[in-house]
Amino acid sequence: MNSFERRNKIIQQVNEQGTVLVQDLSNIYSTSEATIRADLRFLEKKGVVTRFHGGAAKITTGNVETEMQEIGFKERFQLASAPKNRIAQAALKMINEGMTIILDSGSTTMLIAEELMTAKNITVITNSLPAAFALSENKDITLVVCGGTVRHKTRSMHGAIAERSLQDINADIMFVGADGIDAVNGITTFNEGYSISGAMVCAANNVVAVLDSTKFNRRGYNQVLPIEKIDCVITDDAISERDKASLINTHIQLIVV
Repeated sequence: MNSFERRNKIIQQVNEQGTVLVQDLSNIYSTSEATIRADLRFLEKKGVVTRFHGGAAKITTGNVETEMQEIGFKERFQLASAPKNRIAQAALKMINEGMTIILDSGSTTMLIAEELMTAKNITVITNSLPAAFALSENKDITLVVCGGTVRHKTRSMHGAIAERSLQDINADIMFVGADGIDAVNGITTFNEGYSISGAMVCAANNVVAVLDSTKFNRRGYNQVLPIEKIDCVITDDAISERDKASLINTHIQLIVV
């Protein structure tokens, strides 16, 4: 069971039982208590449970309208996250024990980080503060966090210090997200300069773009990576035939999930 499925089941249990305990959830889902606590932190941040020491409880307000809004959120969480979750699962299959992985910042790469929370004997290098926080729960991962200046909008590290920290690094795979991608301009973003991705590419033997189908033919004003720097794209099955064809005409491996 992946983290997406587990969290949805936890939401269901909280709504049915009123409260759940970390130790009980750890036994039910055969995962560590640290992973369950991370799940509950995530769900509390999303506003669907409230945590207490050793467990979590249903949010009760006595307000029918508020409770209906919470149900609507859970439905949106289930539906909107499904494509990105499948993409993260496909990315996970590319990772083997002993590998060194670079994770760029972004929502889909964050899902990969969450899936790696139970991995063993890998090294993860990231500039994403949320990913680093999640992965710090796992003592079986060697975690390397890029130094530098915090970009508050994306909660990630950037600048010359961050880029220098990637010198002399030799990683097996880099995973990168995108605001937009097309076969001519490659990966683009609507954020300010994103030169750290170029430093990550230089340190990686294989560059994998993880992005849902809505990102195709969106063009941000800053280029993250040119198309020739990308080895593989993982996307969901809503991708159009035209967008498939445009990638097939390049050197890029396309994985559709």
